[in-house]
Amino acid sequence: MTEIITIALNKLDADPKNVRKTYSAEGVEALAANIREDSYRLLQNLVVRKGDKKGRYFVTAGGRRLAALNLLAEAGEIAKDFAVECKERDGEIATEISLAENLMREDMHPLDQYEAFDALAKQGKDVAAIAARFGTTETVVRKRLALARVSPVLLQLYRDEDMSFAQLSAFTVSDDHERQLTVWNALPSWNREAHSIRRALTEEMIAATDKRMQFIGGLAAYEEAGGTVKRDLFDGRNAGYAIDAALVEKLVAEKLETTAASVRAEGWKWVECSATAPAGYHAMKRHYPEGIALSEEDQAALDAAQTEYDALAEMIENGVADDEAETKLAEVEKRIDALNARTDAYSPEALEQAGTFVFLDYYGRLAIERGFVKPDENAETEDGDDDGENLPSGKDPVEPKVPNISHSAALIEDLTAHKTAALRIELANNPDVALVAVVHAMLLRVAYPYHSEQSALQLSLTHERLEASIKDAESCKGLIAFNDLADNYGHHLPGNPADLFDWLLEQPQDTVLSLLAFGAAHTVNAVEKKFTDRRNGIEQANQLGRALKVHMPDWFETTGDSYFRHVNRTTIELAVAEAKGGEAELSVRAAAKKSEAVTIADRLVAGSGWLPAPVRITAPEPVAPADDGEDEFPEAAE
Repeated sequence: MTEIITIALNKLDADPKNVRKTYSAEGVEALAANIREDSYRLLQNLVVRKGDKKGRYFVTAGGRRLAALNLLAEAGEIAKDFAVECKERDGEIATEISLAENLMREDMHPLDQYEAFDALAKQGKDVAAIAARFGTTETVVRKRLALARVSPVLLQLYRDEDMSFAQLSAFTVSDDHERQLTVWNALPSWNREAHSIRRALTEEMIAATDKRMQFIGGLAAYEEAGGTVKRDLFDGRNAGYAIDAALVEKLVAEKLETTAASVRAEGWKWVECSATAPAGYHAMKRHYPEGIALSEEDQAALDAAQTEYDALAEMIENGVADDEAETKLAEVEKRIDALNARTDAYSPEALEQAGTFVFLDYYGRLAIERGFVKPDENAETEDGDDDGENLPSGKDPVEPKVPNISHSAALIEDLTAHKTAALRIELANNPDVALVAVVHAMLLRVAYPYHSEQSALQLSLTHERLEASIKDAESCKGLIAFNDLADNYGHHLPGNPADLFDWLLEQPQDTVLSLLAFGAAHTVNAVEKKFTDRRNGIEQANQLGRALKVHMPDWFETTGDSYFRHVNRTTIELAVAEAKGGEAELSVRAAAKKSEAVTIADRLVAGSGWLPAPVRITAPEPVAPADDGEDEFPEAAE
């Protein structure tokens, strides 16, 4: 039996033969907290050998414990000659002992941690006390305690290694054990990823990322109205779920109705509200506003205001604007909007015959679509095809104006170039989706000649380099990864292009599919420039991103340099509020200068995964269910 000896703390030194040389400050502090909670006792004795000087000892095993004790001594919590119980071993095997201690150990099983934490919680200890006792973080304790929500049957499956910890964690969004088991048994083995489990358990809840929640002001507004929230500690990208769907719908309806009231004052025959785009409204007859030419004076004022706006926006993006620039920019925006409002007007006949839809669009933004005529309200509407009689003379139907979201054209080009880089590398690594994307683009060309622009792929193989659109191209993760992939393929392709066709004929199909994905990826273009005729193709990039399951936070991080310093203070405040809530927004608002606001926003949003709208892969618009009795395949429109 090894004899236990007691040695004064100030007689112990780190052993140069200890194989572990580095300890994190956080780890040492956590261990010190654990020792403090246990009345300054060590659960495991130090292993020592005689030092080079008489009366001193080297700590062969237990260097982190020694560092924690020294930290407590420096803080005055224990004496410098604090008595430490040690085991003495032969110095000749010091390295072997140190190596064995660091390698021959296993982390505590998460369920064992949960049971230990749960036992202390039942004794009345709070989360902070448990965290201090075990030298860990409060977040880890909360995550382990959340496992109490999971069915014992599923906990056993995890113990038996029939389930991953990610899968087990997904079940904590529900307290219904019967429902949990039903979901586990119903999902096929190939589709039991954590996100599939979480989606199945929360299908009757509303996620914080849902566009309806964003529209009403997020979970904070919902909770202020009395709603209850289910938090998911294991999903860093989602703040939680709203349980009361009826309350969410009520808040959405109230906010839509507020807008509808002002629209009714314009004199329309009817105004209708809905949380989604009305089914089939694009096929309805429609009145369009008639263009009204500005006076020479107003046109000159509009041109001057637009020039002033572009100059101010460029100064703000380049960080050379003064503190008054953003206030001036907001004033210029108001002048531009007021002048543009004078260029279009609806006729009295349109107001008498038509109405307006107020709803949430694809992105969760408020949409106001005016001038629609219901089929049963106007006899002319039922007489066949639209001959264009409702259109103002000499004008084509126009797209609704996009609301100003405080992003300059140059910034949107930069952000969507990052998005395009991510789409390219993801598509290059997914031959199945690439094949579909290429065939889709080809069919648009041959079967739908007037809709060929509705593809994110520029299939003529047009490849636009992204470096010119990205302010800091060297930091773009997607661009770096794609260039590395291109270098890799370059080493395998024939050096002489004349040999390429015959070389491809000799390759296995998997190789050709991979090259198809690589080639198709070059054509992806979701970059939004100030003037573009590819709006529909840019929108299809979101559909492509969803098929690829692109997680944009893997490719773009929102920081002061990448985003906040390029937008005005109002946008910074709104972004922080969306990412971290109202209290965080107040921290930004309290900053005296924009540079301070940028620094605060950078710190608050770091690690949250929040992205500016132009970088996001947006969710699909919900499809309204078909009426009973309709054919499964509706007839093609003529």
